[in-house]
Amino acid sequence: MTTNQTQNKQHQQMPTTVADAELTPELRELYRGFEKEQLVPLWTEIGDLMPAHPQSKATAHLWRWDRLIKLADDSGRLVPVGRGGERRAIALANPSLGGRPYATPTLWAAIQYLMPGENAPEHRHTQHAFRFVVEGEGVWTVVNGDSIRMSRGDFLPQGGWNWHAHHNAATRPMAWIDGLDIPFSYYTESQFFEFGRHALSPSEMVTPEFSRSERLWRYPGLRPVSQQQDSPSSPLLAYRWVDTDRALNEQLALEAEGHAVTVSPGHAAVRYSNPTNGRDVLPTIRCEMHRLKSGASTLPRREVGSAVFQVFDGQGTVRVGDKEWQVRRGDMFAVPSWQTLTARCDAGSASLDLFRFADTPIFEAIHAHRAQVDAG
Repeated sequence: MTTNQTQNKQHQQMPTTVADAELTPELRELYRGFEKEQLVPLWTEIGDLMPAHPQSKATAHLWRWDRLIKLADDSGRLVPVGRGGERRAIALANPSLGGRPYATPTLWAAIQYLMPGENAPEHRHTQHAFRFVVEGEGVWTVVNGDSIRMSRGDFLPQGGWNWHAHHNAATRPMAWIDGLDIPFSYYTESQFFEFGRHALSPSEMVTPEFSRSERLWRYPGLRPVSQQQDSPSSPLLAYRWVDTDRALNEQLALEAEGHAVTVSPGHAAVRYSNPTNGRDVLPTIRCEMHRLKSGASTLPRREVGSAVFQVFDGQGTVRVGDKEWQVRRGDMFAVPSWQTLTARCDAGSASLDLFRFADTPIFEAIHAHRAQVDAG
């Protein structure tokens, strides 16, 4: 027998997996040694630690807005807002994440509800946050003393460690959604929180048409010469629906004129950006608005990282992985990492508007982001 034949025979006789290896007394003793010294051999864990592609612990899930708003209204009548509880916010809990109040492993989403005349006390935290208004108006959020109007379709980002409170100056309750990177901060053990004042000053309890941040930053392409330092979070604290709506309509109008400016046929989209550097409005969260024309569909897409969507307006069909739902205004759904998403606007609906927020900036920062689009 040649040397090569001998080596090949020995190789064929070696166990091909750990499961094939005979658990001899010596091997048992080796594993006991690992356990005693708090060690884990890679060959017993590699399938879980290094799968062929992302395998999220979260599942695709849908929350119906009519049920959320009913429970929020019941909470408004039964649960006060005050120091300690801080906010009447009801978090979406992904059913596959062990009861934690997480929409995805990195993203927190909630419906917040404020009754007429109520004030949510001031506090600050290192978690980055935003507010998006799907219906109503009359609440002002006060960030570092700047009073900012909240109305339907408005997007209000707020970087970490900024003082903020809310007050409802209207005669009706108001609801909106909050998005934060709470799960990511919790997992990385990087969170700080601090209580603020018990009450705002009279000069802060005002209701201006435009906040100070808007008066300084809301002019597209024009940067105040006095404000030359880049900011990690957007200094513009309100992105108004009238501007978002116009931008989406113009994309679709240009497409109709023969210009290739949309994501795909009938699919317009805009990303909220930081005017100081053109990057995402928040360091850990990407926020976008998508509009599908009647009968149009998105291209099937999957990517590393998770996202949460809210239907701002219209009706359509959404498919995430192997789950499919009919969605309508206000409904919210979670898209886990590397699960394919497709959305379609119903033929009977003028359009389907989808607000999206995702953890993409985290994965881009560590060069771990990857996306796959089926162009058909």
